[in-house]
Amino acid sequence: METTSFLLLRLAVAISMFGHGLVRLPKLATFSNWMIGSFENSMLPKFIVTPFSYILPIAEFAIGLLLLLGLFTKPSLIAGGFVMLALLFGTSMIENWEAIPSQLIHVAFFALLLHFIDYNSWAIDSFLIKK
Repeated sequence: METTSFLLLRLAVAISMFGHGLVRLPKLATFSNWMIGSFENSMLPKFIVTPFSYILPIAEFAIGLLLLLGLFTKPSLIAGGFVMLALLFGTSMIENWEAIPSQLIHVAFFALLLHFIDYNSWAIDSFLIKK
């Protein structure tokens, strides 16, 4: 039962990350311009926001895909947690307080999944890593 619960949580977080990246990748320049515009009155300089705005959708897509497959699950969960921490910081800088609960929930799920990583049986990792 624990392995099924882990799978459901892993897939839920994976779909969220994968979906965020997937819809942004085809319109990467538009997304980047939107993000840069969102941060123009913040304390963060454009030379930091611009590369992050291009890296974020790629990171979301890659992390989501790896989690969907259950491949490199532990590093993907750690990476996802750090992406969410960066988003939390940025969201605070533009005072978008409504987005913070969703980002905190993502961080909580990444941490929870990391804590219970030993239940990651329904994954490609389980075929690659012999315990």
